[in-house]
Amino acid sequence: MQKIFIFLFLFLFSGCSVNSLVLWDELDKVKVVKQNTYIKSYRAYFQRSHLQSVRHGKKYLYFYNKRSKDLAILLHPKNKYVLYSFSHPHVVIKIRSDRKHGYYHMIKMLKRKGYRVTSPHSVGYTAKVSLRRYKKVKTLLVEVKNYQYLQSLYRKAIKTYNAKGIKNIRTRLPKALIESYYKKYRTQATTQEQLKQLDIIAAKLHLNGSAAKTEKVPEEEEETEAQIQTVTKENRPEQLYSYYLKNASYYELNNYLSTSEAK
Repeated sequence: MQKIFIFLFLFLFSGCSVNSLVLWDELDKVKVVKQNTYIKSYRAYFQRSHLQSVRHGKKYLYFYNKRSKDLAILLHPKNKYVLYSFSHPHVVIKIRSDRKHGYYHMIKMLKRKGYRVTSPHSVGYTAKVSLRRYKKVKTLLVEVKNYQYLQSLYRKAIKTYNAKGIKNIRTRLPKALIESYYKKYRTQATTQEQLKQLDIIAAKLHLNGSAAKTEKVPEEEEETEAQIQTVTKENRPEQLYSYYLKNASYYELNNYLSTSEAK
């Protein structure tokens, strides 16, 4: 206890304010600010007055570790590189930086630990960086959100063409994290039921205005189905045979052959 009082006395006597002491515990640290079933949000204020360029003028780079599912940000204060983990806020990795230990040395060291340069979107995260003054200190405000679990639920629904698993989810998933995956499986759909399930998923993802509508069954086919119903009612087998032989799509032919009339 006595040592703590001595430290505080010396700290204040040196001209530092209580505010500076508080900042010492708040800056350059990752904190969890919000968490629910599907999303986990992180925030960090990094002092930027002493930051050097990491690579080609960039003041930061993102790294990802597949084994630990860890998204981290790399900064370059004087004489060192520092990697701050978002997924595991207690993890901070420091790497020496001088003339003999530069960028490629740092990449090699992090690679040994399982980290690779990445973009947050490619691994199920979103990230936003902005310049802020935090209690009069110039900082980089970094806000990160982890959508990996929610993304995995939607990917499973899309891949299996089954919307049941995401039916009751209300949390929004950013389009950038799922749209390309959705389009891939939309083009691979082969049945009307699969398209129906994808339409339900697209509605949840608010993709109806793009992929869902553009890749829907063409209107021409819907119109010709109505024409076929008219032909059937009039009982004209020659026209019916000619249509299915020359004009009908695979889906129409398959559906018609399953009816009792066709048998």
